[in-house]
Amino acid sequence: MAISADILRGYTDTIILRQLSRGDSYGYQLGKQVAQLSQGGLELKEATLYTAFRRLEQAGCIRSYWGDAQSGARRRYYAITPEGEERLSRDLENWKETKQLLSQLLEEDMQ
Repeated sequence: MAISADILRGYTDTIILRQLSRGDSYGYQLGKQVAQLSQGGLELKEATLYTAFRRLEQAGCIRSYWGDAQSGARRRYYAITPEGEERLSRDLENWKETKQLLSQLLEEDMQ
């Protein structure tokens, strides 16, 4: 089941930061990781991904660098910064609160 873009719009940056907290990555690889982890339920389009990278880099949450070109094309890698780690921590706490609230509102008769 594909997830609605409207539902995820506010979480794209958090998803990217979470993946980068596990290790540096380049755009294509990060997009594939997200698709794999979500079992195809979420695919970040290239334009969405690179727009988010620019936004996060301008905010100081990530940094980019050029990788080694020994294995083919030279790739631009992204790494989370200490500011990005702080933002991720806040975003994850907000997510927990949001998830709890939505569960209360949407599943109230299921308990």
